[in-house]
Amino acid sequence: MKQDKLIEKEVLNKQSQHWENTFTKKTDMFGVEPSISAQRAAKLFKEKGKKKILELGGGQGRDTIFFAQNGFEVYVLDYCESGVEIINKKAEEMGLSQLINARCHDVRDSFSFADEVFDCCYSHMLYCMALTTSELEFLSSEIRRVLKPGGFNIYTVRNTNDPDYGTGIHRGEDMYEVGEFIVHFFSKEKVGHLAKGFEIVDIDEFEEGQLPRKLFQVTLKKN
Repeated sequence: MKQDKLIEKEVLNKQSQHWENTFTKKTDMFGVEPSISAQRAAKLFKEKGKKKILELGGGQGRDTIFFAQNGFEVYVLDYCESGVEIINKKAEEMGLSQLINARCHDVRDSFSFADEVFDCCYSHMLYCMALTTSELEFLSSEIRRVLKPGGFNIYTVRNTNDPDYGTGIHRGEDMYEVGEFIVHFFSKEKVGHLAKGFEIVDIDEFEEGQLPRKLFQVTLKKN
């Protein structure tokens, strides 16, 4: 059993290089328009007077750029060097470098930020990457640590109503490898489990993409 867990962990860890290779080949893999979730999040952040955003899993920057264009100060973390390079290049070309700080970081490790420095945290599909529940628990605690009191954490995940759920290769828990990408699918119970120290403001189900993908947009407020 112990050896099985080690092998499974190695499989999960290989996702980093897979994403790196994919981003290198497709410089605008997800397009350049902001996601629906980013547009919704920006509206809430503006209404609540929030300015300083921590974005996790920024990918190639389509939401990062959108936030900066709307006057937010964005600190973005991604574990793919190619993604960070693309974001920084776009920021420089568009004159947004003063509002965007992008760096490489694995969210399974502690953030280098001090306590209570961000107004809000945002991530689109980061939670449903190849992260185990225990790693997500740690991530949630780190997000809570760096958020100011009353700060918001908005994230999206593919949920268990998604047509890909239960297909492909089972990689443990609710993780399935579909088309070489490992996806962690969420139930509302899992959202609740990971909300320790937060008030659940909203769990909105919506669709995105051609499948279409079934997603939750989760809005949490730090207690």
